[in-house]
Amino acid sequence: MNAMQAEVQAVIDGLVDSGAERGLQVAVYRHGDQVVDAVAGVADRSTGRPVTSDTPFYATSTAKGVAATVVHVLAERGLLGYDTRIAELWPEFAAHGKKAATVRDALTHSVGVPGLPVDTQPEAFLDWDAMCALIAGAKPWWTPGTRTGYHAQTFSWIVGEIVRRATGRRISQVLRDEVSGPLGIADELFFGVPTSELGRLARLEDQEYPADAIPPGDEEAPAFGAPPDEHDGWVWAPPATMPDATFGNRADLLATDIPAGGTMTARAVARMYAALMHDVQGVRLVSNERLRQITAVAVSGIDEVLGFPAARGLGYDVGGLGGPLDSPTLFGMAGSGGTAAYADTASGIAIAVMKNVNTFGDFTTFNLVAEAAAKHAADR
Repeated sequence: MNAMQAEVQAVIDGLVDSGAERGLQVAVYRHGDQVVDAVAGVADRSTGRPVTSDTPFYATSTAKGVAATVVHVLAERGLLGYDTRIAELWPEFAAHGKKAATVRDALTHSVGVPGLPVDTQPEAFLDWDAMCALIAGAKPWWTPGTRTGYHAQTFSWIVGEIVRRATGRRISQVLRDEVSGPLGIADELFFGVPTSELGRLARLEDQEYPADAIPPGDEEAPAFGAPPDEHDGWVWAPPATMPDATFGNRADLLATDIPAGGTMTARAVARMYAALMHDVQGVRLVSNERLRQITAVAVSGIDEVLGFPAARGLGYDVGGLGGPLDSPTLFGMAGSGGTAAYADTASGIAIAVMKNVNTFGDFTTFNLVAEAAAKHAADR
């Protein structure tokens, strides 16, 4: 066992033993080779089924980095460009002054359609065409391309429909054909999960907090679904669609393409990030020049939806989560439940943490794991 593997394993064993976590999965790649494959705890509290390296976890916005990667692979193939107007691919999207919005705007959360009607129910997400029609017909909250504001859920249909219009295939199929299949992880990296695979998934549970406690990370965050101001009854995330354990364990939602979230193993998403930076057993997803382009800061400033400073590349956050790996060369995405996957173009490290206890806005586990890995990042 190498030193990094041993250090990471000790950290996640301690987190599970302490009760802070139920089940954990960590993978680290360095220069295209996997150097950590660590698991601890149980995937399902009710049955005691253990976490294994091939247990997929629902990972909310960590999947946005996967969706962005699909777009970059299509750009590499010449099927679209970042300055392609979305309406060129999807004419209906031009409604209400969105004609000039580009693929770049979609990837940087700058399109200006971050919200849905406040009374939207999760069942609405099961109808792809209806969701796309709703968003195409939406009035933007700002002129596309002039501001950035987190598109927590609408990212799904904006980016997913761009992919479908460019290829004629659902984004889940393009993911399999162009990314997960070539990398040998087609059974570990999903948007819509095949029904036959649902029994393998980890079961999510929500962190329990005292009734008078504010969950970590929520002290200054806007209430879920609260817009920065009124937008005719549209909010950035309708309360009924909060991605809690009830949402993330629903078989119908898991089996549906909602690519603002996704289901994955740590080793699969870490392998994807590794293949953006390096050759991974003969597969490289993008060129060095494209890697530089997509990981550079494309937009920065105060997020119009969340009210926090943001630095975004093309589909990835640039920087970190306040931990030891924070760096302007770090790119990736975290999920609301505490999952995260990031890569560092300077060190060649790609790291992913999957977990089944939702710790909303609290990335302590990821940062502890990253600290353990960073101690040995230069090991050979």
